[in-house]
This record gives sequence, structure tokens and C-alpha cells, in this order.
Amino acid sequence: MVAFSSLSDRLTATFASLRNKGKLSSADIDGTVRDIRRALLDSDVALDVVKSFTASVRVRALSDEVNSALNPAQQVVGIVNEELITILGGNQRPLSFAKKPPTVIMLVGLQGSGKTTLAGKLAYWLKAQGHTPVLIACDLQRPGAVKQLGVVAEQAGVVLFAPEPGDGVGDPVKVARAGVKFAKDKNHDIAIIDTAGRLGVDTSMMMQAAAIRTATDPDEVLFVIDAMIGQDAVHTAQAFQEGVDFTGVVLTKLDGDARGGAALSVTGLTSRPVLFASTGEKLAEFEVFHPDRMASRILDLGDILTLIEQAQRTFDEDQTRELEEKFRSEAFTLDDFLGQLQQIKKMGSISGMLSMLPGARGMQDQIDNIDEGELVRTEAIIQSMTPRERLTPKLLNGSRRLRIASGSGTSVTEVNQLVVRFDQAAKMMKTVANGGVPQIPGMGPIGRGVIKGKKKSKKKPASRSGNPAKRASEASGATQTTAPQGSSFGVGAGFQAD
Repeated sequence: MVAFSSLSDRLTATFASLRNKGKLSSADIDGTVRDIRRALLDSDVALDVVKSFTASVRVRALSDEVNSALNPAQQVVGIVNEELITILGGNQRPLSFAKKPPTVIMLVGLQGSGKTTLAGKLAYWLKAQGHTPVLIACDLQRPGAVKQLGVVAEQAGVVLFAPEPGDGVGDPVKVARAGVKFAKDKNHDIAIIDTAGRLGVDTSMMMQAAAIRTATDPDEVLFVIDAMIGQDAVHTAQAFQEGVDFTGVVLTKLDGDARGGAALSVTGLTSRPVLFASTGEKLAEFEVFHPDRMASRILDLGDILTLIEQAQRTFDEDQTRELEEKFRSEAFTLDDFLGQLQQIKKMGSISGMLSMLPGARGMQDQIDNIDEGELVRTEAIIQSMTPRERLTPKLLNGSRRLRIASGSGTSVTEVNQLVVRFDQAAKMMKTVANGGVPQIPGMGPIGRGVIKGKKKSKKKPASRSGNPAKRASEASGATQTTAPQGSSFGVGAGFQAD
């Protein structure tokens, strides 16, 4: 995740120097804590949070549990990981749902923090969970806010309640109250209220937000905060906590900030957990915030669980089973290949998925250089083929490949490379599906030694007798056996004519 790249790099470098030491002294611990403090401050983490965090790490790092450990450096990494989880909120807290629908969720925050877009993302996520949310447009001051929420609602496939046109017209408190009643009458189990923001914290905004809260009695008040505002996140969060008293935090724009100090500051100072995080512009780029997984990402320990969950949401189990049968029976076609590529695209960017692997920071340059457009070009090439060509790639002669390259805006070389990769992937998947060991081109079978050609067996030399007389007789016999049998003139070599 881009938001913590700077902090992750600094902490990874700090711990790398510790791993070279068998035993840690007090000076080593103090130096490590000092480096951690600088890394956190450079990432815009609030000073009070930094002091508390580094003090806890130092006390635990100097304890007997580290001194008696077989690997003290790894023990320190574990301590930092646990303390990171603590300041990020500890255990992940789910949304609080009302016992009697509808569950009312109120969104508050500054203008430009991404509340309206996040309302659509939250509704889209809840709809995928089996709920029937409705979006209530209570931002009646910002120009175009109601129209924007309407567009977002249409993209998310949810209902919009907007009785007022906005642009300064209408009473947001009345709209909020009527919206909750609408949700109840129309059997919507969740009502999401999008409130107005300001360019800065002011009294009128807080009064309006407080009035909406009093009128609707929401089950959750989510404070939406831009992760890029750094130290200002603390002051803004404290102002909203005093004015509205929110119950949870949602972080936006985590994909566009290289520091991410807001995530580490807000929870530590307000004691309100981060519930969700927005990681991109698309509606699906929205995820539940897990403090333990985020701490693992920051320390470059990977986030395999989130990666698995993304795959489970994207790949259908029945389709996967059907593909497995096709692999076994050699019925895997380019149409199936295209379907797999499209499902991978739904999971998000390839670089984002690779960054969740343990040790990803060590190959960050390669991840940054990944061409995300390669999937798009591959998709265009396959879609430029006829159904018969996708079913039987052997039909792709030179003229057909030229036509496909022209239709997809690529080169014939790229078409040839795709066909070769498809053949290799099909063979490899068939081997795996049948329980065999795949053979990667240029590397040979995985997990087996390289198979070499048969060597010519050397003839075992004859045994020699221990008796000197018999050994001399054997040598004499061998000489007679191997002596030339005749010259070019037909006479024995050691004889002369009479």
C-alpha cells in the first residue's frame, strides 16, 4: 500500500541492521528506538503517539524476554508489530447493526475528504454482503453534490433518496429524517446519510451535523478523513469528536499518500477504531481495515489473508472446478484464458496484489515497473480473434495473425508471444491438474533434478593375478591377441620371407 511505503522502507532498513547481531545491547536498542521515532515523525504521525509508541517498544525491548531469546532481532520486530497493532486499534471491529432495521449510518468529514464517493463504495460493499442500502442526499450546500451522489448510486446499483435539488436549496435535517422513514417504509435495511462538509472546521457545520444526528439517532457515525492531510488529521478528528462524537473512522486516498501518518494518529488520540479504508478510485477498491494485517504490511511481513479473501470474492468455485476438468481433458481454450484474465483484473492491480506478499519491499522496483496495460493488450488480442480461432489456436497462420494484430492495435510479435504463452500455460495447468510436477520453460521440472542423457558405461578393467609368472603369461597372451595379424603385403609383421 502506497500510504505506508516511506515508513515501511525506513523500518525495514532499521531491522535489517539488527539481524546481523547475535545479541543486542542497550545501545543497540536505543539506536533502534531512535530510528523508529524518526521514521514515525517523518511519516506525519502525531508527536504524542510517537512518544507513547517508542516508550512502550523500548521498555519491552530491554526486558528479559528479548535478552533470553534465541533471535533477539526477530523478537524486537515482533514487539514493534504488536505495538503497531495497538495504536491502529487492536482487534478489527465490525459495523454495529440495529436490532430492528433500518441501520442508520451517518458520514461526516471535511469537504474534499471523499465522503460522497465513499458513500457509494460503502453501499456497494454492503450490497455485496446481502443488504439493501439506500443513499440519502443531505449535502444540500455544495454545488453538484446531489447529482454526484446520484451518479455514484447508479454505479453502485442502489436506491437514492434525494427529494431536494441541493445547491443551497432544502433543509438537510428534514431530508435526513424523511430518508430514514423512506428506508423503513420501503424495507431498506440500511440508510446511509451523506452530510455536508466545509473547507475547514466551523461552528455552523458542527451544529448541522449534530442536528442530523439528534434527528436520526444513527447506529454508526463514521468520520471520513483524507489520509493525505497528515498532522491536520489529528486536529480535525478531535474537533469532530467534540462536536459530533463519531463512532468509527474511514480512511480515504490511501493509494495516493506516501506517509499515512493519519492512520497511526487518529486512533491513538481519539480511541475510535478505523473500520474501513478506501484504496483507489473504483467502487470495489474498498476494504475492511484490519489493524494486524496493516501492521504486517508496514513491516513488510505481507498480507496473505487479504489476498486470499480477494481471490475468494473474485473467483467462482463452480467455474474453478469446471476449469480444472478442462485442464485435465485438454479442453482449455483461449475463451477460458480470457475469462481468467478478466477475473484477475477484477481483483485489482497486479502490483497491488504483489505488494501483499512477504518481502515485497525488496522487489519494489520490479513491482513498480510492472506494465498493467499488458492484460488489456492480451484481452484485445483474444477479442480480435474469431470464435473458431479461440477454440482452435492451431488455425492461426501468418495472415490470420496479421489480421488479429491490426484489429487489436498490437504487433504480430505480440500475437505470437501470446499464443506461445497460452500453449505453455495450458500444458503446465494440465500437468498440475493431473497431479504431476509442472515444467517451467528454461528451468526443467520443478523439484526434480535435471534429466541428463545416458553416459557411456566404461568397460571394467580385467583383474590381475597375484602370481608373477601367471601375470607375465597373461600379459604375453594379451600381446599376441592384440598384435597385428598381417601387413599390407599379406605377411605377418614379425616374419621375413625365405
